[in-house]
Amino acid sequence: MSVLTKPLDPLSEARICLPHVNWQQYETLIAMFGDRPHLRLTYLEGNLEIMTISPGREMLKKMIARLIEVYALERDINLFSCGSATFRREAAARGLEPDESYCIGTRKDLPDLAIEVVISSGSIDKLKVYQGLGVKEVWFWQDNRFSLYRLNDSSSDYDSIEQSTFFPDLDFTLLATYIQPEAEPQAVKAFLQALRQQGSK
Repeated sequence: MSVLTKPLDPLSEARICLPHVNWQQYETLIAMFGDRPHLRLTYLEGNLEIMTISPGREMLKKMIARLIEVYALERDINLFSCGSATFRREAAARGLEPDESYCIGTRKDLPDLAIEVVISSGSIDKLKVYQGLGVKEVWFWQDNRFSLYRLNDSSSDYDSIEQSTFFPDLDFTLLATYIQPEAEPQAVKAFLQALRQQGSK
């Protein structure tokens, strides 16, 4: 007799929140969990959230990454992949692993752009983490739409923006229509075709 009575939810994600975690403990946990790619650790000023990554999130973030990379290649934008590496800054007491991240123009120590897929809300404000890391743009994909934020150099806060500074001609409404993990190869090809049709006008 099978113990499993129903299929696992592909969007299910578990979270553990730990308060009063010092920097050394955080780095120890990073080392412990370093070979477990389906865990994300988000650290903000002593608060640590550990989250499991659902298959649904993985599919969505890779789908978005493929489309962005196709766009950059087609529009001759120098894009450097940083993936889901751990980025941290002890002086700011912040650290995390983005779903996807990129440097634009040249490779740098920290990404210029981070992309987050939001399936369930967490206890830590990720924008505050990115703010302390100095990441210029953060895109959130939630409920089939993008929300974009740009770091304001003068105030060091994030402003909500309609268009990316790094991809000023990217139509995010168009991009969103091709985020179809169940039809990934066909969607990527169709997006490329749409870009080429735009470019020929």
